[in-house]
Amino acid sequence: MKTEQQYFEEGIPLGKYLDGMETHKENSRKVYEGFKLPQGDEFIELLKEKKPHILVITEDWCGDAMMNNPILLHIAEAADLEARVVYRDADTELIDRWLTNGGRSIPVYLLLDEAGEVLVKWGPRAPQLQEFVMEQKNSLPPKEDPSFEEKQKSMYASMMEQNTTNGDFWLWVYEDIRKTFMAALQKQD
Repeated sequence: MKTEQQYFEEGIPLGKYLDGMETHKENSRKVYEGFKLPQGDEFIELLKEKKPHILVITEDWCGDAMMNNPILLHIAEAADLEARVVYRDADTELIDRWLTNGGRSIPVYLLLDEAGEVLVKWGPRAPQLQEFVMEQKNSLPPKEDPSFEEKQKSMYASMMEQNTTNGDFWLWVYEDIRKTFMAALQKQD
């Protein structure tokens, strides 16, 4: 059984992964170009000091990954960290270790220390986004309703548009990654 560190070593650099995307490449580029890291953040300084690695479990068809991965790339670039990608569906052994509520939800970010030990898991969504998604899903009619499929398709299109353009969503993601990673790194001291 491979370790998370071995998956990391075999992974694709996050920037290269984003450049090679097929499904949501343009939307990811829009998020990357639109998101600006908060300046003077102690989080980035802490990352520079601790030098963790980040293992990303993702797929390029995922709308959450489309938004979250460019934000993570900004963090990694600012802190001069390595973030590497493994595809969830290529080897499900890894994602099956890191299920979210029993499901293979992505993206998942694993913060690894220098020895390759997992310090913390983040993903697939910031809590505010999870709440938003659940509100959207709860507003759908029952599956038996003849309009369900059409309304679900419309909901997903709207959520994709929001993920691609809503700066508040991006900040929620950043803040939750920041909070989660900082707490794990500060425990090391």
